[in-house]
Amino acid sequence: MFEYELHEIRSAEMIREADDYRRAREAVREGRAARREAARSARHGSEGRVHTHLRRRHRSARTA
Repeated sequence: MFEYELHEIRSAEMIREADDYRRAREAVREGRAARREAARSARHGSEGRVHTHLRRRHRSARTA
């Protein structure tokens, strides 16, 4: 009987850990979605072009 009770305790603990992990992943996903939405709204906002960290490409090819 003692082993069964330990099994039930461990099972409940694993379920709680899985729920905590799932909630943490959901929070990360929601944070990413919020940042994406903020970037999207800033890009289409009235403040003009948003600076990106991408390098500018040269308009013409380099000469030798």
